Amino acid sequence: MQRTLEQPVWFKGTGLHTGRPVRMGLFPAPVNHGIVFVRGDLGAARIPARWDLVQQSPLMTRIVSEEGADVSTVEHVMAALAGCGITNARIALDGPEAPIVDGSAAPFVKGILDAGITTQGAAQSAIKVLRPVEVRVGDAYARLSPATSLQIEFEIEFTDGAIGHQHKVLNMANGAFVRELCDSRTFCRNRDVEAMRANGLALGGTMENAVVFEGDLVLSPGGLRHRDEPVRHKMLDALGDLALAGAPLLGRYTGIRAGHSVTNALLRKLFADPTNYAHVACDSSMAARLPGSGLDRADLHAVA
Repeated sequence: MQRTLEQPVWFKGTGLHTGRPVRMGLFPAPVNHGIVFVRGDLGAARIPARWDLVQQSPLMTRIVSEEGADVSTVEHVMAALAGCGITNARIALDGPEAPIVDGSAAPFVKGILDAGITTQGAAQSAIKVLRPVEVRVGDAYARLSPATSLQIEFEIEFTDGAIGHQHKVLNMANGAFVRELCDSRTFCRNRDVEAMRANGLALGGTMENAVVFEGDLVLSPGGLRHRDEPVRHKMLDALGDLALAGAPLLGRYTGIRAGHSVTNALLRKLFADPTNYAHVACDSSMAARLPGSGLDRADLHAVA
């Protein structure tokens, strides 16, 4: 069955890249509505959360409607919605970027669970990957291959000793996103901060909403939430970007040094050939394998 929120929930914060204050609300939506952003500051301009509306932007996912309205840094709230199994929602914003909150998806997940999740009277469909599809951009690689559930595998490698080589694999069913990934924060290297800000990025970044590394050191107060927090955050980002497919995916995603643009390129290649995928109606067995299935509020207690 499709799912939405029982009641609205609001968030306040700043945009990671713009540094501007922003208020964002998640609202219930009817069946077959999908996820749609609405810019109140642009006269209620609607921006559907779709892979084909993504425009290339460094270090974030930005979607632009056919009318030219845009919203940036949507990946964390999209991951929270997908990880909680929400398929229909209206997201109201009063600015061009979703709030970064603490740099993870945990505040969004907590808000969704506080608002409540309700099952709607319509069957849920999924996108089944029928054959392997892959993309390479430089040393970055991403692949989707057939699987009976959404599985995410990710590998990163940094010269900084505090990050190094990290690899993780997770099945996204049974509350795994909430337990394992949702509290993992965006991260950067201290030497990259100045360059990002010189290019008009990370203007709202602080030690409180990002993990900052320098060589063998973790500069952010309190250190890491997980020993392998960086690769977990890359998996969080991947789930948020894959949620722009428009329906839950049944397939295995493998990312090696992949970022937002590479994952979007992978979706574009998947949908470029109708023989790569199929839309399937979810029976109870299939629905039990979707992200958000088996979710229990206790899954958040370990990270809240």
